[in-house]
Amino acid sequence: TTTTTTTTTRSCMPSGGACVRACARREVIRRVFGTPKTSSPASASIRRLATMTHATFGEFAATQTSSPSWLTDLTEDPDAAKNAPNRTSREVRSGHYVRVTPEALRAPRGVIGSTSCAQMIGFTLDMHDETFLRYFSGDASAVEGLEQWCTPYALSIMGSRMTSNCPFGNGNGYGDGRAISVGEFVNPVTKERFELQLKGGGRTPFCRGADGRAVLRSSIREFLASEAMHALGVDTTRALSLIESVKGTTARRPWYSSSSDADYAKRLPSMDDPRLASYSPEERAEIVESLKAQKRDPDIMIEEPCAITTRVAPSFTRIGHIDLFARRATAPRATAEQKKQLEQIVRHAAFREFPETIDEHGDDLPKVARAMLEKSGTKIAKMVAGWIRVGFCQGNFNADNCLVGGRTMDYGPFGFMDKYDPAFAKWTGSGDHFAFMAQPTAGITNFAVLAISCAPVLKGGEKEAKEIIAAMQSVFEDELNDAFRAKLGFASKESADVANDLFRDGEDGLERLMYEDNADWTVTWRRLAECLEVADASDDDALLRPLLNTSFYGKGLASDERRQKWANFIRRWRAALEASGTSLGDATTRMQAANPKYVLREHLLVDAYTKASAGDYSMVNELYVLTQNPYGGGTDTTELEAKYFVKAPEQSLTSGGVAFMS
Repeated sequence: TTTTTTTTTRSCMPSGGACVRACARREVIRRVFGTPKTSSPASASIRRLATMTHATFGEFAATQTSSPSWLTDLTEDPDAAKNAPNRTSREVRSGHYVRVTPEALRAPRGVIGSTSCAQMIGFTLDMHDETFLRYFSGDASAVEGLEQWCTPYALSIMGSRMTSNCPFGNGNGYGDGRAISVGEFVNPVTKERFELQLKGGGRTPFCRGADGRAVLRSSIREFLASEAMHALGVDTTRALSLIESVKGTTARRPWYSSSSDADYAKRLPSMDDPRLASYSPEERAEIVESLKAQKRDPDIMIEEPCAITTRVAPSFTRIGHIDLFARRATAPRATAEQKKQLEQIVRHAAFREFPETIDEHGDDLPKVARAMLEKSGTKIAKMVAGWIRVGFCQGNFNADNCLVGGRTMDYGPFGFMDKYDPAFAKWTGSGDHFAFMAQPTAGITNFAVLAISCAPVLKGGEKEAKEIIAAMQSVFEDELNDAFRAKLGFASKESADVANDLFRDGEDGLERLMYEDNADWTVTWRRLAECLEVADASDDDALLRPLLNTSFYGKGLASDERRQKWANFIRRWRAALEASGTSLGDATTRMQAANPKYVLREHLLVDAYTKASAGDYSMVNELYVLTQNPYGGGTDTTELEAKYFVKAPEQSLTSGGVAFMS
């Protein structure tokens, strides 16, 4: 069952070139076969946090009063008490939260923690502190006086309000199925507010019949990605700790067998397959290669150790929270209480994410809501542009996975892109709508859900909401263009349109070149910066030397024609930089600050969690250290560069559980 929000958004996907080729290739398959180096942007805040308290969490929790504004400012589910302990799926028809106690992991052991995240909250990390280990493995009795809760929210996919994913078919059973908030603290030094949430903390009323657990594999991915994204300078939820259950709590999950790839390969057509007879040899090869990378679901069930990642943010207020209460408040027989609960959640979202809107407008909720929307849209636009800049695809960018505050969250089927493809996404269910280059469109669509949901409290109602959405279109476009300005090294923001044209310029644009020549997204941008250092731009061999043998998958630049296209682009780009007033040396420095050198490639994550499942956490720790300086510098060495500043292995581009996942 769906209800679609009545607004129109413009696509930020490329209108031609690489995207057209990608879409055409997928259509053929469907028709024929069916289905100088800089430090991390985070370093300044880390230095500031170094002056904070040296208390352990146990000492911190004993002296600091938890300030759970979600519980004090909002309404509790009136049926919570009679349904205690609230660990089975049920309808929650009213209220913003349900009190629920986590289910503790058996035999917990600390795997890794973030020192800077702990300092941000206000204490010193000690993974051996018994209170810390017990509390963040789900044992609520470790700290007296703290409360725990989960929340309901709604699901909207690309603007369509869904209820079919709810086990009751009405949206009343959807929400935090395995995430439980375990505290909300105000840092005693900075006065910043942080909410702490256990992912994999056990069953809730919104578990939809599932076990409420997260496994070690997915928890390692979430911890490392959260902290890597922070170091990349893209707003995100943080990860405080990762705690596993040692030979204790386990869960069964679908995954890919060791023979999955080989079994699938046996079913692929050969070049002389009669179904390909009408295609040229080049087209046949392209189709067969695409089929090799076609996404497929897991083929076995495996038992895995459970783990809990504690994630941290100023707020976990999702667009889906406001979406749910807007649906109830605008239903044909909406009650006064349902309308009040919508007003409560809108005001609380503003308080948690943009408190300055309340400082400025006080109790004038229509003005508070409008100001919140304008700030939220800008933050979401910056976040999504940041994803494009660093090569990240969230994979499941529903409105319930989009925070009002515009920070990355829910690291599930995410992926950092290896070979450039505008349609890249790891999740088998991503479709084109959540693909890499579709993320700006998904972002503005999620924002539209938020604006329409706030319409009942705006002075101008839905008309005002649509005006805000329309105005936000240009913000999303400007932020995306500015990301390409930074990636191409232009100093002036006025050069954003020039940079966008260089990237998107049809046959001769960088996007088309990267797509057609199978360029690695991360390595290519860094190597392009080196192309600016070549003294003689008329020498094609010298101009392309930084790129050749390092940046391309497959055959690479296999012809003189392709090399000529790249050389011509680089010369055109160099000329545009100089015309803009940006020196080539300055552009190189800017590119090295905007384009990461190290990202969490999936094959590296697979190696890390495979070793961890056997008790070896060396790779987990090494990747954590590596990604805290993603732009180089700091801990960077020639050994790390040789090991990690390289393309992904070719086989990882087509392998189940690496190239794609469910």
